[in-house]
Amino acid sequence: MPLITCREALNQAMAEELERDPNVVLMGEEIGQFHGAYKVTEGLLARFGPKRVVDTPISEAGFVGLGVGAAMLGLRPVIELMFWSFYSVAFDQILNNAANIRYMSGGLINIPLVIRGPANGGTNVGATHSHTPESVLASHPGVKVVCPATAYDAKGLLKSAIRDNDPVMFLENTILYNDKSEVPAGEYLVPLGQADVKRPGTDLTIVAYGRAVINSLKAAQLLEAEHDVSVEVVDLRSIRPLDEATILASVRKTHRVLLVEESKPFCGVGAQLAYLIQEKAFDDLDAPIKRVSAIDAPAIYSAPMEKEQLPHPQRIMKAVLDML
Repeated sequence: MPLITCREALNQAMAEELERDPNVVLMGEEIGQFHGAYKVTEGLLARFGPKRVVDTPISEAGFVGLGVGAAMLGLRPVIELMFWSFYSVAFDQILNNAANIRYMSGGLINIPLVIRGPANGGTNVGATHSHTPESVLASHPGVKVVCPATAYDAKGLLKSAIRDNDPVMFLENTILYNDKSEVPAGEYLVPLGQADVKRPGTDLTIVAYGRAVINSLKAAQLLEAEHDVSVEVVDLRSIRPLDEATILASVRKTHRVLLVEESKPFCGVGAQLAYLIQEKAFDDLDAPIKRVSAIDAPAIYSAPMEKEQLPHPQRIMKAVLDML
């Protein structure tokens, strides 16, 4: 299979869906002539034209609202946010309207809308450009939340998201855009709501998503090489819908679980997972559930300090060894 970057995989997914379905349109700031702030939409304007790849003004409330209306009328908009931090400007459009219209219309009106873009810290761009809002988004019924960790998953999940009839919040990580993995050249889908065991193990389960998966895999490799510890790494891929069965099966196999996320700990995804595990697999646990998350403060501008604020392999390793 071809070895391509996550950026290229996302580009392929959008190009294939634009080709397959004339109702798919792309919208966002600088996605056309400038090829996107992170060049994820490079070449798509020239290929599909300005009616399918639409440059918008710098007004998230405006173009997200436009996308919601277009979805109500049968189009399938894919909207790029330059940073997911700016979702707060369109909070009403996303979480008060898009999330609720299908329910409030008695199922008569679908909202096949994807909002995608980077949601991560670690790039030294300050607190207002480094939000990780997945737990906020996932707390609203009516939206789906996806966080890919690899190029393979990014392409397959994005294609599934574009074909879904509900609004899908697609959170990417700029640090992963250049990461490469094997991606089939042909058509394939990764279903929403299906986790993936990225690495099998027997001593402890790590449950993670996004870039935390990559750092957890690095920690697992070091733990095996240096301490003869076998760690299973479960990649959620989707936060909502959540694959409870895969999580619980892994916990029942290893009897210990560490939850790793780059989001803040208070009311985070890890808190929900911890409740799920203690409710449905308490008797299978041989140790308390532990968490590794971002340090609970606004994103630190200083590059060395921000690096320490986020989960990294050494922090993850220490937490695993403490549990064992």
